[in-house]
Amino acid sequence: MPDIVSPSAVSATQDAEIAAALGGRSVVLVGMMGAGKSTIGRRLSVRLALPFLDADTEIEAAAGMSIPDIFESRGEADFRDGEVRVIARLLDSGPAVIATGGGAVMRQETRDRIRGKAVSIWLKVDTDVIMRRVKRRSDRPLLQTADPEATVERLIREREPIYGQADVTVWSRDVPHEKIVDECIGALYEKLCAGRAIQSGDSLGVTP
Repeated sequence: MPDIVSPSAVSATQDAEIAAALGGRSVVLVGMMGAGKSTIGRRLSVRLALPFLDADTEIEAAAGMSIPDIFESRGEADFRDGEVRVIARLLDSGPAVIATGGGAVMRQETRDRIRGKAVSIWLKVDTDVIMRRVKRRSDRPLLQTADPEATVERLIREREPIYGQADVTVWSRDVPHEKIVDECIGALYEKLCAGRAIQSGDSLGVTP
């Protein structure tokens, strides 16, 4: 009688295979504000046994002030320049799970660096979910407008063609966080490991 492999054992095996297949690359989460990049990223880093880095937190530490204060005192262009430098440093610091700000990948140089040193996940999210998640927060400089929902819709239209260049896409929605993490793991496994499993006919029982 064959051994029964528990789901948790299969999950741990998948996590380890993904970490190995990354080969020194990072996992970078991209997407709109409120998509859950930091929340999901922290949990994903535990699954993959990698450090978690939040680009916005690192930017604030480097600048010695909050992101709203950077926008107010220096302007968005200066913030974006600092964002490029910080993300480049994070990508150079070894494999990690990195959560980026919503506008980070609008810079071509940042996209090129991510493409060269990481596997990217777009956490795709609808406008209504974003608004429910951020409406009570005052730390979103881009939403300090007369019509925040219209601003979000405009940003989605502008950014989604760029987000869509990510290696994998996972829908972020109002379900338990671990479900989204599981879907990220599944998408990473499919991207990085499924072909190898088919070629090797390994013990996961994947067949051509």
